[in-house]
Amino acid sequence: TYENHVEQFQLMEEVGFDGVCLNEHHGSPYSLDNSPNVFLAYVAAKTKRLKLAMAGNLLPLHGHPLRVAEELAMLDNLTRGRLIAGFPVGTSMDTNFCYGQIPALTRDKYREAHDMIMKAWASEEPFAFDGKYNQLRWVNCWPKPIQKPHPPIYIPGGGSIETWDFCLDHDYNYSYLSFFGYLRGKSLLDGYWERVAKRGKDESPYRAAFAQIICVADTDAEAERLYAEHCLYFFNR
Repeated sequence: TYENHVEQFQLMEEVGFDGVCLNEHHGSPYSLDNSPNVFLAYVAAKTKRLKLAMAGNLLPLHGHPLRVAEELAMLDNLTRGRLIAGFPVGTSMDTNFCYGQIPALTRDKYREAHDMIMKAWASEEPFAFDGKYNQLRWVNCWPKPIQKPHPPIYIPGGGSIETWDFCLDHDYNYSYLSFFGYLRGKSLLDGYWERVAKRGKDESPYRAAFAQIICVADTDAEAERLYAEHCLYFFNR
């Protein structure tokens, strides 16, 4: 399965696609990508031009934000600036059930981890970090990312207004993951763009991305059946 995907990525590069995106899930055969950092490093060695985006790391469950900052900085160097970093909050299946994180603390841990990572990338000098969940007297991230001030940040989401506002606060890309068709997706993103206007932000198209599951089959009926099975599997796993 991994080799099949890498071959597809190489073909995508050959025929002119801009990039690929790897995700992160746990405790399930869904995606088989427990570590997008590991898989992305392998894909980077097999490609030359593709932008390499990740819908991970799931910040609330990773052992230490500084480790995430270091690994992504390494990847940005190894890929010569092809990295697009993603910081999902994570699904309850992954973050809470598989890794035992307390749901009430998920977003609080997420924001603290994000703040440490961004400061570690930007700071020219070592600094102390005294957070609620992470305390370090000496934060000194080496190497730094090639891309300045940092790699592009994509925040995958399923419709949470808190995530909309987080993206707008930091001018990150809000990447909607659509599992229920374009009509629901359009309705949700219409709400996002209304939020953009309400917050007084510009309407740059880079503020949003849209991921849609597509099933290909010999007939419409067979494609619809495959799509329904995919959705049921993902949400019942």
